[in-house]
Amino acid sequence: MKKVGLFFGSFNPIHIGHLILANYIIENTDMDELWFVVSPQNPFKDKKSLLKDHNRLDMVQLALKNYPKLRASNVEFSLPIPSYTIDTLTYLHEKHPDYSFALIMGEDNLNGLSKWKNAETLIKNHQIIVYPRIFEEGKIDHEYLQHENVSVIKAPIIELSATEIRNMIKDGKNVRPMLPPEVFEYLDGSNFYK
Repeated sequence: MKKVGLFFGSFNPIHIGHLILANYIIENTDMDELWFVVSPQNPFKDKKSLLKDHNRLDMVQLALKNYPKLRASNVEFSLPIPSYTIDTLTYLHEKHPDYSFALIMGEDNLNGLSKWKNAETLIKNHQIIVYPRIFEEGKIDHEYLQHENVSVIKAPIIELSATEIRNMIKDGKNVRPMLPPEVFEYLDGSNFYK
């Protein structure tokens, strides 16, 4: 059975922090592949600053072209909006019954997991790989950390945000070091985020 890690996000834009984290996970877990699931709309995020779905997917595909175990996924583009992780997983299991899917999320998302649609079913039926984050609430002290399906990995903490990158682009600042070269070129030739 192929093991696939699912890294959900807006990737608005994808940046080097995403790549560092994904590469660490694929190299330090038993995952065969890691899919970047580009979400049309996160139920907890405002859609105003979101680039079009195909533009964000293009950037993810460009960023991953030299990483054979990392793939871009547009699976949520054909599902109802807003996207709910449990619905996406149900769909993926139907399409790929011979795959095992694990969720990849930051500590901050684990802290809010109880607010997710069908959270108990999700955690009961799927492995969850949790990477460290620095966030306002401080260290996580949550019952989910004790769950047998939750694994906390000691991945590097990358404090780089797509929001910060978008704001820097808007302000005419240099973001080249924060983006994969192909993504920088894609954005540099456009008016995106300006």
